[in-house]
Amino acid sequence: MEALCSNFYLNPSNTSLISKSFQKPTSKLIFPSRFSCSSCEKNSKFGLKVAHVLHARKSDRQHKNGGFTELKEHLFRWVGSGVVSFAVAVSLCCYDSPALAESITVAFPVSHSREINTVQRTLVEAWGLIRETFVDPTFNHQDWDLKLQQTMVEMFPLRSEDAAYSKIKGMLSSLGDPFTRIISPKEYQSFRIGTDGNLQGVGIFINIEPKTGHLVVSSCVENGPAARAGIHEGDELVEINGEGLEGIGSEAAAQKLRGRAGTTVTVKIHPGTDSETNFREVNLPREVIQLSPVSSTIILHRTPDGHMSKTGYVKLSAFSQTAAMDMENTICEMENQGVQSYILDLRNNPGGLVKAGLDVAQIWLDGDETLVNTVDRNGNLLPINMINGHAVTHDPLVVLVNEGSASASEILAGALHDNGRAILVGHRTFGKGKIQSVTELHDGSALFITVAKYLSPALHDIDQVGITPDVQCSPDMLNLSKDSSRDKNVNSPLETDSCIMIAEHELDIQETEGSAS
Repeated sequence: MEALCSNFYLNPSNTSLISKSFQKPTSKLIFPSRFSCSSCEKNSKFGLKVAHVLHARKSDRQHKNGGFTELKEHLFRWVGSGVVSFAVAVSLCCYDSPALAESITVAFPVSHSREINTVQRTLVEAWGLIRETFVDPTFNHQDWDLKLQQTMVEMFPLRSEDAAYSKIKGMLSSLGDPFTRIISPKEYQSFRIGTDGNLQGVGIFINIEPKTGHLVVSSCVENGPAARAGIHEGDELVEINGEGLEGIGSEAAAQKLRGRAGTTVTVKIHPGTDSETNFREVNLPREVIQLSPVSSTIILHRTPDGHMSKTGYVKLSAFSQTAAMDMENTICEMENQGVQSYILDLRNNPGGLVKAGLDVAQIWLDGDETLVNTVDRNGNLLPINMINGHAVTHDPLVVLVNEGSASASEILAGALHDNGRAILVGHRTFGKGKIQSVTELHDGSALFITVAKYLSPALHDIDQVGITPDVQCSPDMLNLSKDSSRDKNVNSPLETDSCIMIAEHELDIQETEGSAS
């Protein structure tokens, strides 16, 4: 899918506009952290049969860097002669076939202010993309074309860029979908850093806690500045460099934490406890942070029959562009070390690029299995299947999930569970079953649009429901012997993790049943 009107100019002289030749930045489908998916394609290692998510027709062009399937381009045409003063005419066309062609004309005032004029251009881009792709074709039961006219008129007398952008946000909020939103160029750069896997910062991931609206630490990069300073998951971020964070989004806060390596940033945090006080300030150095989303270790485990077994523990913290490659390398290394079973930990993984999630699924699955089903704005069910998949390993697998497992995590967990590849252990997942596209607009900002919803391979609805694991995880469920099956030389927090202990027990059952068969 490509952005609309990617290189047109709104003439500040308030006269008509002439159609130009446009550059067309691409967009990709994503699953950002709890609030966003990316479309998928056939690549050199994995084959995918993709029924694309949008109602637009599929293109055989590919995103140059990310390898994302793109959809047929849509353009706004600006047409010119004879247009009434203070107005321009907009024609929106779908070029895939004459039968699908559609054209509308909307008149609106064009601002004398170059700054506001630029935001007007962004407004039209955003409006057009939503008009073509938003999951609800009724646009929350409102006249979307009229909404453009109203917003443009409201924007016309403004003199502040921020005030003008607030009008775009107001238009988007009228859709009644919190996942359809626009972010600033700086915020979009922060988002891209998170998905690309490179940054200079303090090694901390933050999210907005849904119930309180506060910024909380979701995780810290191992051995990064934040982790070394004793910042933990669940800590609340209160200030950055003395500035309060009330009403500030996670992307904006992340941007404040990032900066050139060698500089420092001061943060005030409140521990994730019931304590009313106990705030502390920490001065953190910024460093070059390597963001591999995969961490792993081998757990030595004594099976019920007395043999020592090696279980590969793999934690996936996010679905970045390197997630599948990093995981495949990790699994291959563990296979070479004689690992006999696996625990894949998706707890507190808020999501990311769905292409990465689908590629990870194919590390574990064979054949032509359905990985996920999408439902478009017209109610059409569109499956995404593998093509001749070949799993890296067929060893027994348990997947750990909890209420922090969202979006692409739920797609992966559903794919492995519904295809009979893995047992799920833990707690009900977050329940984020919406698919967003993200498009970089002409000014460097980015528009997130909910374009579809998804169902698991077994057609289970995930949105606002989540996935219930096969085995709930709580310490009182453990009936393991006092002499523990773990190797006593292993010293790790994993030893006391009840979910991992239950996962090991489930792996023992799988191996016993496998031997019996």
